[in-house]
Amino acid sequence: MMVYDELPEGVTRDTMDVDVLIVGGGVAGLSAALHLKNQIDRYNEDIEAGRKVGKAIIDPMIVVLEKASEVGAHSLSGAVLNPSALKELLPNFKELGCPIETEVKKDAVYYLGEDFSFKLPIVPPPFHNEGHYIISLSQFNRWLGQQCEEAGINIFPGFAAVEAIYEGDQIVGIRTGDKGRDKYGKPKPNFEPGLILKSKLTVFAEGTRGSLFKSVQKKLNLRSGKHPEIFEEGVKEIIQMPQGTVEAGQVIHTLGFPLSKSIGGTFIYTLPEDKIILGLVAYLDTEDPLLDPHRELQKLKTHPFISNLIQGGQVISYGGKTLPAGGWYSMPKLYGHGFVVCGDSASMVDVQKLKGIHLAMKSGMLAAESLLKALIQEDYSEQQLKSYDEAIQNSYVKTELYRVRNFHQALSQGMLTGLPLIGLQELTGGRGLIDPMPLTEQDFETTSSVVDVWGGDGVFHPKNQLPKPDGKLFFDKLGSVYLTGTTHDEDSPNHLLLQNGDICRTECEKKYKSPCTHFCPASVYEMVPSPKYPGQLDLQINYTNCIHCKTCDIKCPFENIDWTPPEGGGGPKYRDT
Repeated sequence: MMVYDELPEGVTRDTMDVDVLIVGGGVAGLSAALHLKNQIDRYNEDIEAGRKVGKAIIDPMIVVLEKASEVGAHSLSGAVLNPSALKELLPNFKELGCPIETEVKKDAVYYLGEDFSFKLPIVPPPFHNEGHYIISLSQFNRWLGQQCEEAGINIFPGFAAVEAIYEGDQIVGIRTGDKGRDKYGKPKPNFEPGLILKSKLTVFAEGTRGSLFKSVQKKLNLRSGKHPEIFEEGVKEIIQMPQGTVEAGQVIHTLGFPLSKSIGGTFIYTLPEDKIILGLVAYLDTEDPLLDPHRELQKLKTHPFISNLIQGGQVISYGGKTLPAGGWYSMPKLYGHGFVVCGDSASMVDVQKLKGIHLAMKSGMLAAESLLKALIQEDYSEQQLKSYDEAIQNSYVKTELYRVRNFHQALSQGMLTGLPLIGLQELTGGRGLIDPMPLTEQDFETTSSVVDVWGGDGVFHPKNQLPKPDGKLFFDKLGSVYLTGTTHDEDSPNHLLLQNGDICRTECEKKYKSPCTHFCPASVYEMVPSPKYPGQLDLQINYTNCIHCKTCDIKCPFENIDWTPPEGGGGPKYRDT
């Protein structure tokens, strides 16, 4: 496992001093940046008008780092937006041109059998979405980024944060990744060393399984006494339908088919201009080593209920990502000397409703309010930033997450066992029979052998077969990856770090049939004949296909793969997701 950070002789890294450094240009980070700048402006106005006594904050340097080529290019979600935080952040968001596709007008929930469907007569409360908006998260983040830039915030796209800089246990900045290294790690003629950004305050808002915060929380022991992180994997397509065939504003959720060995569900959203969003989410604490959400999404389209909805359509967009599912009890310590963490990086997702955008935004805004106090008092200590945690505790972030604090644990026991427990949780404000319900295993620890789950059939079982691709409604993984716009420099270091390839050949393939070749939604991992060991298979990593879902970092049963940021700017280029 190689990390390339040595510099050529005579080359040094530039250092930039900033007031607030925000790692991640998603909704949490952008909301934090914009809310902070707006608050600083109001604070300075109050100082100037004599309404407050103090020292103005002159020309604050607020920097947002985004590893994608542009803000929004790595953003993927369902997405139904609860507008509560948006209305707080930008009350005039409609006048500012916020890219809302449509307001939700209808909700429905169906159970899908193998070849039938049953509509629930009453929509359960968690699935009520009237008054919410269907959006493209990638377009929403681009718009939010524009609001930040107009407010004078510095956004640096194409810069991946790869290392935190410490003074003792205080975070005082980060280093960005180098650009222009070849696949062996050697500098190319266009080599650019990464920057060192020294910051008074740092906000970690990297999204799910943030690679930098992953190392920070381990070094600073921020998960002591917490439930382990657990995740779900989601895949999504946008289907263009014939003109005049789609009624916009419908939200449909389904349970049942096609998942059989794993827990999860699907979502269907209808958009203007005759588009349908079709997505599937599966729990990664499944025992099934052959779980393949991409395959399951293709199978979903064979069901009569779905087939009738999408008949005559053409898939025009695809994406995949993971989302944190542990909820309230899996949240890390949210603050420390010189830093706070918010959004998906802090497991702030309501997995019952599959909603986290407004929680990420609100956490970013609450972080900004704590950062303002720290800047005013010039105190960046852990004790000062504790006010952020206190604000979370007194906000609807806690209210919503605490209500579903045992949801995933209950449903992970299976539909028949889990649904009565969830019903009891609804009656008891989330408590249920036991509070907290135990959660001791990480996703990689739950995987069972192929034989234990599927018997002798394994990968040849009918339920593990991909419907025949037609390039229109059904795709293999490579065809789907093409729809993401993913690009990486082929002559750059492999950012997917394999620790021990022998394990893949001698243990994982034999017992589990190489789960990474199944759960990866982008055909990154492939078992190929070994040139050194006849009759055996080696793992080949097609890292230029990577769409940054990070499932491999989570679900490999041997924890044998580390996802690290590729050269800044690489990855998917989502536009409609």
